[in-house]
Amino acid sequence: MTQIKNIGVFTSGGDAPGMNAAIRAVVRSAIYYDIEVTGIRRGYEGMINGEFFAMDRKSVSNIIQRGGTILKTARSEQFRTAGGRKLAYDQLKKHGVDALVGIGGDGTFTGAHIFGQEYDFPIVGLPGTIDNDLLGTDFTIGYDTAINTVIDAVDKIRDTAESHDRVFIVEVMGRDSGLIALRTGIASGAEAIVIPESKTNIDALCERLEHGRKDKLSKIVIVAEGDDAGGAFEIGRHVKERFPHYDTRVSILGHIQRGGRPSCQDRVLASRVGVAAVEALKNGRRNEMIGVIHNEISYTPFEHACKHNIEINPNFLKIVEILAI
Repeated sequence: MTQIKNIGVFTSGGDAPGMNAAIRAVVRSAIYYDIEVTGIRRGYEGMINGEFFAMDRKSVSNIIQRGGTILKTARSEQFRTAGGRKLAYDQLKKHGVDALVGIGGDGTFTGAHIFGQEYDFPIVGLPGTIDNDLLGTDFTIGYDTAINTVIDAVDKIRDTAESHDRVFIVEVMGRDSGLIALRTGIASGAEAIVIPESKTNIDALCERLEHGRKDKLSKIVIVAEGDDAGGAFEIGRHVKERFPHYDTRVSILGHIQRGGRPSCQDRVLASRVGVAAVEALKNGRRNEMIGVIHNEISYTPFEHACKHNIEINPNFLKIVEILAI
């Protein structure tokens, strides 16, 4: 087993609260085990362009509470090509990096899987995505913070909805996954949720709004951006046509869901998997995502961890219907 002497760490894809906590854990764990650490800015694109710098304890001081990522992030079309990956490999060799920790989601791990196979290069990944749509971990870094951000926003929207007897159609992130919408819909007391995993039935949605409590004139509908009805504005248009007497408003939460200080849960999760990533590389593991399942560290091959259609628990949908009466 080849001894790891220098670990490169990078973040890729969409940013997620808790990425900095993960970077901190990787850097300090590597130093603890007497391994050098190299930071790589702007993900795979920065790897290709040689954006490398040495990291030490002070590099990650006072960042555990910060949102975003100090290493920056970017998407790289060039890394999708064999030529781009060869440039990245040459840069890693030039800077003496002999193992990698990538923090990101589906695209990050897809690239890592291909790169690791092509060059027999030790690489492990940490699940950093607000969507929580990766197999191999109960929760992804950033998910808990994102849903609490949504809850806080929807609670404020509820205040104005009740003041003006309004119906609010609130769109949250989730192009391929409705997990953010599902949990926040339950937690915010929404009258209905619309998610990509279930075919949208506009008539059923309107019936629920019409036959709900007559004394409750304010209503909230949570919509995941990837629903098949066309998003919150399209659903809002249908509701306005059906109920012209409703004061219907649409609110798109957008990138506010990616920002902010990471929650305690995200900081602890990021710290746990960050330490485990260094220990995994040190022990000869590679081409795996490090996650937590049933409160225990888990190792999932990249090809299995990459985004899959996760089956939504039908009990959650039933809970929304029951509690909306």
